[in-house]
Amino acid sequence: MAIVFKVLEMEKINSVIPLVYELNKGNIPKEVLEQRFSEMVTQNYECAVILDGDNLVGVCGLWFCTRHYSGRSVEPDHVYIEETYRGQGLGKKFFSWIYEYVRRKGYEVVELNTYVSNPQSHKFYFNEDFKILGFHFLKKL
Repeated sequence: MAIVFKVLEMEKINSVIPLVYELNKGNIPKEVLEQRFSEMVTQNYECAVILDGDNLVGVCGLWFCTRHYSGRSVEPDHVYIEETYRGQGLGKKFFSWIYEYVRRKGYEVVELNTYVSNPQSHKFYFNEDFKILGFHFLKKL
């Protein structure tokens, strides 16, 4: 396994669509994801990926901002690793790489949301020393 972690070139952003589509269990059409990602790359967003050789096997969006309560902050988003690569410590290695990457960029806090229906992710983030700070609310307009 020749695993590489890196930030994806923005012109290649559509290569993550199949993984994000799978993460959302097909509930968001690929055309909608393509349109949204084309907007996201113009905002404070980067996309970290896991490559096994030339194969894209993992993805994690990174949103950068400054918050009044935590300072310079990065929010990992749409974290997904292909099922056949899970359970091998790859998520832990990926997040270690992300922590170092954002630390070098001058960020001091990592915050994230995870779906209540995904207890496997909760266990992972607790093991990474994340603490529950509050609730995430969503209202569609």
